[in-house]
Amino acid sequence: MEVGALQGQITIDEERLRVSVPAGITYGALAAFLQSRGWALHNLGSLPHISVAGACATGTHGSGATNQSLAAAVCEIELITGRGRRVLLGDDDPRLAGAVVALGALGIVTSLTLRIEPTFDIRQDVYLNMPWRELDKLDEIMSSAYSVSLFTQWNGVVDQVWLKSKCLDGVSIPAKPIDGATTATGPVSPTGDDHENTTAQGGLPGPWNERLPHFRFDRFPSHGDEIQSEFFVPRRFGLAALSALEQISGSFGNHLIISELRYVAADQLWLSPANNCDSLAIHFTWKKHPGEVRQILGLIEETLEPFGGRPHWGKWFTMDASRIAMLYGRLPEFVALVREFDPDRQFNNAYLDRVLFGGSET
Repeated sequence: MEVGALQGQITIDEERLRVSVPAGITYGALAAFLQSRGWALHNLGSLPHISVAGACATGTHGSGATNQSLAAAVCEIELITGRGRRVLLGDDDPRLAGAVVALGALGIVTSLTLRIEPTFDIRQDVYLNMPWRELDKLDEIMSSAYSVSLFTQWNGVVDQVWLKSKCLDGVSIPAKPIDGATTATGPVSPTGDDHENTTAQGGLPGPWNERLPHFRFDRFPSHGDEIQSEFFVPRRFGLAALSALEQISGSFGNHLIISELRYVAADQLWLSPANNCDSLAIHFTWKKHPGEVRQILGLIEETLEPFGGRPHWGKWFTMDASRIAMLYGRLPEFVALVREFDPDRQFNNAYLDRVLFGGSET
């Protein structure tokens, strides 16, 4: 279905500050629709090309010390269960917290309702080559703008610092300079590619939907031919986790395009990687070396295990159900929800078996 047709199914409830959308619409299309009518979402991911349903189902996020995952904006979800029953869960139903980040295990999501707010502008400032020692001030740096992303190749510096600052009352306030780093004199790409696909930098204010993502909706995003992985650790363990990864970085540097560090605020969604925990999300964009990356991921997961590292559901990881079960206290309740919504296991697959059920019946 074309984007325009999906946009025709969007309904804004201005009184309740909510928007209802078809599951398949992309964030880029939804954001443009909202912006044209004076509304906004609280945050966006780095790629606006992803679908609303897919992003919410996997706990996908943007950045910001006080910004929750994209799924946390969901206040209503409609789905078709394994036996063909239509179910609508609102924010007065305790099951909603288990049904948003659900990996497709409960049924076919047909629509979602998200919280919205008045539109706002963002300016984006980029700094280069921040000394690694400045990460001792990780909390200060990551809280210095509405949305902050740090990019590194684990080579002794933070190659790029992207600060996305909210304009207040129409006033664009420059981001605070980063100690030891230099201001980028022109646009840059986080992946080292041509910057033509990135959103406007250099402190130029613009609407939220054209600044919060790293990549433009009308261009091909990121590096392209790549593999992605990401792990969430509690913010209180952030520095220790980064130090541990730095010590093994020599084992993965030849296969890495770039790593990105972001903060994600805690939410109460049962299977969200940020469930009940303010988190540091450590992302890896890998070269397309699948065999080597699989081996590297085992080492990274082992390194992050003492810090309770949770994998991003929609990216590569090697953990199985036995390890993941130790990371999610609400998992038994989710399994009960699967029994309720899909008793015949119509939506089960090899991935769900590996990461949630261990090959056993629910």
